[in-house]
Amino acid sequence: MNEELEKKNEATEPEELPKEPTAAPEEKSRKEEKKEASKKEYARLHKEAESLQRELEKSRKELEELKEQAAAQNDRYLRMMAEYDNFRKRAANEKDGIYSNACADVLKEILPVIDALEMAVKFGGEGEQILKGVEMTIAKFKEALDKLGVTEIEAKTFDPNFHNAVMHVEDENFKENEIAEVFQKGYKKGDKIIRYAMVKVAN
Repeated sequence: MNEELEKKNEATEPEELPKEPTAAPEEKSRKEEKKEASKKEYARLHKEAESLQRELEKSRKELEELKEQAAAQNDRYLRMMAEYDNFRKRAANEKDGIYSNACADVLKEILPVIDALEMAVKFGGEGEQILKGVEMTIAKFKEALDKLGVTEIEAKTFDPNFHNAVMHVEDENFKENEIAEVFQKGYKKGDKIIRYAMVKVAN
């Protein structure tokens, strides 16, 4: 009886499972090397990513600074353009004012001449009275020119800088290049020629 139970127990005992094959030492070493290499590569890539991030931040800051500088330069340019425009307008107004004042000054000096001519016409007269009136008018006109700084160009020896020779003449009474006759007087203000004298020149 006992023998039968022992046989039954032996029959019901579980069979022993096969053991998993263990990795060889060389294969395990290669896996560890790969794992270590992967860690190093990850660390390197992470470091490069951080460096690139820093460079990106630096570039962003530089870009913002450049934008601010460009905006400042643009504002400065706009201010300069506005100032130039104001200066141009002011200069134009001043020029117009100077021109108006100059015209007024000239007219102020010439008006008495007109007054004298009107008086000569109004009162009329004959002979010497008319001549005397004209002489007085010419004197007033010369006085007006003198006040304006305008002087008559001298007409003795021909000078192309001051005279316009409209005729030449052979005359023993005159020296060569001597002005024989003045057809129209010339005037100047300082070094500026207002009108050249029209003359006849001896050869």
